[in-house]
Amino acid sequence: MGLLRDRVGALLSGSGRDAPPVRKSRIQGLRKRWLISSLGPIFVVALLVAGTFCVVMVNYYYNMMLDGLKTRAAHASDYFTSNTMSSYGEFYQNAYSFAAEFSERDRMELQFIGSTGEIIVSSYGLTAGMDPGTPDIQAVFQSRTVEPYRGVDPNTGEYIMSVCVPLQLDDQVVGAMRYVTSMAAVQRQLLFTVAAAAGLLAVVTLLVYVSSMVFINNVVEPVAEVTETAKRIAAGSYGAQMENDYQDEIGQLIDAINNMSTQISKSEKIKSEFISSVSHELRTPLTAINGWGETLLNNTDPQQLKRGVDIILREAHRLTNMVEELLDFSKMEDGRFTLRIEQVDVQAELEDTIYTYMELFRQEDIDLHYDSWDEIVPTIPADPERLKQVFCNVLDNAAKHGGAGKRIDAAITCGERGIVITVRDHGPGVPEAELPFVKQKFYKGSSKARGSGIGLAVCEEIVLRHEGTFEIGNAEGGGCVVTITLPVA
Repeated sequence: MGLLRDRVGALLSGSGRDAPPVRKSRIQGLRKRWLISSLGPIFVVALLVAGTFCVVMVNYYYNMMLDGLKTRAAHASDYFTSNTMSSYGEFYQNAYSFAAEFSERDRMELQFIGSTGEIIVSSYGLTAGMDPGTPDIQAVFQSRTVEPYRGVDPNTGEYIMSVCVPLQLDDQVVGAMRYVTSMAAVQRQLLFTVAAAAGLLAVVTLLVYVSSMVFINNVVEPVAEVTETAKRIAAGSYGAQMENDYQDEIGQLIDAINNMSTQISKSEKIKSEFISSVSHELRTPLTAINGWGETLLNNTDPQQLKRGVDIILREAHRLTNMVEELLDFSKMEDGRFTLRIEQVDVQAELEDTIYTYMELFRQEDIDLHYDSWDEIVPTIPADPERLKQVFCNVLDNAAKHGGAGKRIDAAITCGERGIVITVRDHGPGVPEAELPFVKQKFYKGSSKARGSGIGLAVCEEIVLRHEGTFEIGNAEGGGCVVTITLPVA
């Protein structure tokens, strides 16, 4: 008994009692992974875009200023050398007047550099006689080309940009004209631009973070609820349900969990009922066998001995049938249920079963009436032992559930649908509400008849494997009718 109960429990298990619980850290890990995988790349891309923008803006401002200074210096040097500098002496005199009339002294400084590299004239007037100390001064006298400079002024420590243009007289560089401007305003503008880009990056990152958190919470919270419900189901709260306020994939997941919980609850109930029913079914014949065995042990009455042996054989036969049904069900669940196909005369197999049961039913005052087919029923590829098992089970059920009608009708016909076998009893029939479930495993409904509740399920499986149909319904005038259809190749 203990082994059988364990076997049945194993067949029906699947409720997840031993499943490991889903830890809360997994939910938190889901939030962390989502933030890293979604926010991380967006932040990196935004940072690259902002950095590239800042570099482009810096180069744009610097190049624009440098081009402006170069253009101004080139025009001024051309004008100075062609119109005011006809001799070496005029260079110094005209430089003073040119610097004094310089109108953009508030934006930049105009310097005239002597051949020794010192400032001889300045529009500011304070730097005259000083050495600028920047590499563009020496370079302009050597290369005789326009030389730009951007960096720190060694004298003032200020960040500057300058353009130095050579002044030539009779093919000799007698000095240089130099435009110098402070980069403080440009740096402030660039700092503002970088700050704006950084602020925009922060705003974008914040928006992405907030939207990601909203989305994550909309996903993680339902997942956490599903996790808790799944843990409750795994702990034994079969039938637990969740409210579903979602219309998306989360809603479909919740519906699936709710349906799973309901099905597990039904399976547990059916398993409990089945174990109780099978225990009762096994206990009854075993009690009869044990009781009569003890009675016959010291009894020598021939009549009593015959009666006891008959009862023991009948109960042993019932136990054998029940164990065979359980074994067949086990094979169905494990995928080991197979057929041994050969050419079979279905009518002959049915008639053998009918004639076997006629005498048995006569002893129980049940009239078994059989209508054979007048024409030849073609043979079909089938498993004769399995078909006979179906016929025996159907006749047993007809006597068990409809024996009160004292009549069972069996018939076989052959037509376009194939070979059709019907077995009808004249008992009370099956309640309409129970008809859709009578072929389900372990279902017994309101019937008080003895049995395991898996015989009809095994019969349907056998017929389906023969590519046929197995139907149960109520007949007109009362009683239940079973219709078996087998295709003819």
